[in-house]
Amino acid sequence: MKSRLKQRIFALSLLAWTAVCPADAQQTRSLRDQFLSPSDEAKPWTFWYWMYGAVSKEGIKADLEAMHEVGLGGTYLMPIKSPEQWSEYPDAVSQLTPEWWEMVRYSMQVADSLGLKLGMHICDGFALAGGPWITPKESMQKVVWSDTIVKGGKVKITLPQPESYEGYYEDIALYALPYSVKVQDEPPVITTSEGITPTKDGTGFAASAKDYYSLAPKDGGFWIQYAYKEPFTCRNIEIVLTGNNYQAHRLKVMASDDGVNFRFVKQLVPARQGWQNTDENSTHVIPATTARYFRFYWTPEGSEPGCEDMDAAKWKPNLKIKALIPGSEPKISQWEGKAGLVWRVAARTTDSEVPQTDCIKKENLINLTASMKDGVLTARLPKGTWKLLRMGHTATGHTNATGGAGKGLECDKFNAVAVRKQFDNWFGKAFTATDPVLARRVLKFMHVDSWECGSQNWSDNFAAEFCVRRGYDLMPYLPLLAGIPMESAEVSENVLRDVRTTISELVLDVFYKVLAEQAKKYDCEFSAECVSPTMVSDGLLHYQAVDRPMGEFWLRSPTHDKPNDMLDAISGAHIYGKRLVQSEGFTQVRGTWDEHPGMLKTLLDRNFALGINKMFYHVYTHNPYMDRKPGMTLDGIGLFFQRDQTWWKQGKAFVDYTTRCQALLQYGVPVIDIAVFTGEEMPRRSILPDRLVPSLPGIFGKERVERERIRLANVGEPQREMPVGVFHSANMADPEEWVNPMRGYTYDSFNRDALLRLAEAKDGRMILPGGASYKVLVLPLPHPMSPDNLPLSKEVQAKIDALRKAGVVIPELPYTAEDFSVYGLERDVIVPEDIAWTHRRGEEADIYFIANQQEKDRTVSVSLRIAEGQPELWNPVNGEIRKASSWKQENGRMSVDVKLAADESVFIVIPRVASQGIEYSDNKNETSSSLVAEKWEVEFPAINKTVIRNTFFDWSKESEDAIRYYSGTAVYRSVFQWKGNDDKTRIYLDLGKVANLATVRINGQDCGTVWTAPLRVEITEAIKKGENAIEIEVANTWANAIKGADKGKAPFKDIWTNGKYRMKEDVLLEAGLMGPLHIIEEQ
Repeated sequence: MKSRLKQRIFALSLLAWTAVCPADAQQTRSLRDQFLSPSDEAKPWTFWYWMYGAVSKEGIKADLEAMHEVGLGGTYLMPIKSPEQWSEYPDAVSQLTPEWWEMVRYSMQVADSLGLKLGMHICDGFALAGGPWITPKESMQKVVWSDTIVKGGKVKITLPQPESYEGYYEDIALYALPYSVKVQDEPPVITTSEGITPTKDGTGFAASAKDYYSLAPKDGGFWIQYAYKEPFTCRNIEIVLTGNNYQAHRLKVMASDDGVNFRFVKQLVPARQGWQNTDENSTHVIPATTARYFRFYWTPEGSEPGCEDMDAAKWKPNLKIKALIPGSEPKISQWEGKAGLVWRVAARTTDSEVPQTDCIKKENLINLTASMKDGVLTARLPKGTWKLLRMGHTATGHTNATGGAGKGLECDKFNAVAVRKQFDNWFGKAFTATDPVLARRVLKFMHVDSWECGSQNWSDNFAAEFCVRRGYDLMPYLPLLAGIPMESAEVSENVLRDVRTTISELVLDVFYKVLAEQAKKYDCEFSAECVSPTMVSDGLLHYQAVDRPMGEFWLRSPTHDKPNDMLDAISGAHIYGKRLVQSEGFTQVRGTWDEHPGMLKTLLDRNFALGINKMFYHVYTHNPYMDRKPGMTLDGIGLFFQRDQTWWKQGKAFVDYTTRCQALLQYGVPVIDIAVFTGEEMPRRSILPDRLVPSLPGIFGKERVERERIRLANVGEPQREMPVGVFHSANMADPEEWVNPMRGYTYDSFNRDALLRLAEAKDGRMILPGGASYKVLVLPLPHPMSPDNLPLSKEVQAKIDALRKAGVVIPELPYTAEDFSVYGLERDVIVPEDIAWTHRRGEEADIYFIANQQEKDRTVSVSLRIAEGQPELWNPVNGEIRKASSWKQENGRMSVDVKLAADESVFIVIPRVASQGIEYSDNKNETSSSLVAEKWEVEFPAINKTVIRNTFFDWSKESEDAIRYYSGTAVYRSVFQWKGNDDKTRIYLDLGKVANLATVRINGQDCGTVWTAPLRVEITEAIKKGENAIEIEVANTWANAIKGADKGKAPFKDIWTNGKYRMKEDVLLEAGLMGPLHIIEEQ
């Protein structure tokens, strides 16, 4: 008992030292010190949303005090929407007004008094970087055009102006192109099969999978037929949609001369696409086919199950098309994405689809730009028919859509002046419009959230930048940006890839680097989330300019979860040497008020194992009211994580758990053996594990290979509902099914920039300046995000050859061996596939995070690729450190037996030098006795009611409405006798069953909070021989009270929220302490 007291005194002294010691000095503290008393850097943060300008100083003060009390390190202040969008709060303040900036200043003042730090986004709202000060000319730009068919000879014509945004348009160039396409005089007659119905507006087509399976068409599917009076040569089909629809891009094209006998032309294949895919139509190229009848067949059979790069496939497999436009002019397949107008990846156009005879030759292209003035062309053209292509640029029209008074056009991401203007008018204003001295002390982070403003493919400097970066002039190829093939299909595809590569480089070199420079002027660090899958880019590249890469993971929201975003941020951090990997966490589409920390733990652990080490809870929504609970939400989106959460006070234990984990996960560098090359396609991003199964079937194993075959077959297109009211594909690759996918190996995605610029070979490994080191480099087989099996560029191939020569393993694929032991690389950690893990290494120790992902107790044998040292078990829930008792070293590996309760996690720490002063091992000899209390007094403070019971009970089953619907804290009080024990033992109280969190006090001493298994707290220092007073505070969730309020049976007054979602089931959730209680004595 004395030793335990010494350990606590030691921890308290460390805590006091941490409070006064600067952060850089804390880095010299021992690993054990950091675990027992984590630094501020280890503390999680939260997003702090101010909704609709509904902000009060009382609420601000209460919010920040609550954050401080539970142990958060700071928060990102982000206003969302304007007072005009929600008029129920009479004292709302509009963004950018002096009153609003005063609220920001006051936030800084309160945060400063509490030792909290703040961050702010680069614009109003959370996406992405715009404002009312950005003019159309300074905004994101896209290439637009109009075309006019004329005959040769003297021409004087007023050309139609291409698309403009709010009257803004500027010319780039005017070209004359030879034109020989036969124009159809009469439109086709359109008919459909049974099962195809008109859309509501009467212009398009719709069909459902339900009708398909009920009608069971026998001739290959439902169809849409276009019948022409004269034979028509079709070279492409443009699909026009009103929203995302995956099925519209899966049509099978058939042709007929007589309307009876149809021949196969092509099966259309959707381009890979993200969730923001509606800016442009999609053009599918087919081999030139002349016929009078064209049929477009549809069947849901064979549909993909959906993923981040095929977002529209996640939803019900129904067909909805606004228009089908067969075209006879030659086009590049999926040119809209390839020209950088929208984030898409598609296979290259082939010579069989667009032969050279259909391509415009540069020498036949006439530049008439100098002959046009104010849209009027005066020129003489050679004989023949010509297409006049007037090309210019205008604003994309994207705004920072979630902003309020600070909402406006998105700044031009290729224009440094526009980017600085955006910075100065929002983030910079946070210094000049408040208190500059205070702001420099408190506002320490500038954040760019996930990219939600589409792509751009032009700026005034784009052509010049292209020429410098690619080494040739873009202007003679400019018609490619209108989808017109030039020279050949291959040349066209190569130039368009160069366009996309230039776009990606400018995103980094202008937008992110300028912001990084500006942030440093104010002594701020720069954090940023992902660019993909909305902006054409290399999804890892921008992280080199960012201090803190950031991903996001979602709770119970598979359609919106972002596993690819997580891998982008984690791999980006690793390859560019960033120690901290932040993550927005527990975002959810529909919060239903039943969330609590025990529910969240496995999801958090899985992402810790993936590589994050700086958590940001999503979301703390500011509640301006002091008398309404639960209060304001992000319109029901996100985890309800704020001061009016029922379990907020008890939730400190969950925050403490996160902090202890991060104290260790920020240590050293990750041990990762495999680098996976992301290729040279553009856009590109990190590669998900399911995409690697065909390349490494032996590493993933036969069972995984077979499960993937079944999942991808997606037979019957099964659907599921999660969360309530959201139906989607049941066969998506859920992250919880990919916990330990490579069965003991881990990998980073590795981009072209890191390969060519940073990678070196040393001792048979590929190493990077930031400390990352890889033994194996995988060049994946073609996969959905890299569909073309193209040879590597000369510079990449040369680097690969040099690495191979230096001893880096570059295996031949598909790799069928079960491991890489033939190359001297054993599995790093051998555990069951449903155990999440990660391994980090520093000068002081190797640490392994091991997390049970099952809701059951189990003993796991953990085999580690380490030969020396004595393992210790560090418990991040309660801070205990113990020596492992059941372990052995054999054949260069260490095997440690670990007992894990349901959802439990532990760190196995193997120090270089054996630790001193650890007196307890995990070899527990326990005796258990029931805690017997004659009666329990149960107080429900929020309703001023107390009941007396002699047994535990679920208060949601009580007959009295005020108790049955009660949400909040109930306090259990009693006394019990204990015989005492003179042995040197640890004594615990096991609470049995609790819904949902409980804080225990024995004889007035706080013994801790239970929120996850095992539901026990140590009471060694609080319990005494004889009579003991016990008090247990139990908190449930808001679900029952809100259900009661919805039924007119609110348990107490002033229950109010703008959160509109509820659990699907009309049931009350278990609530209270159900027990039984046991005293556990451990020797």
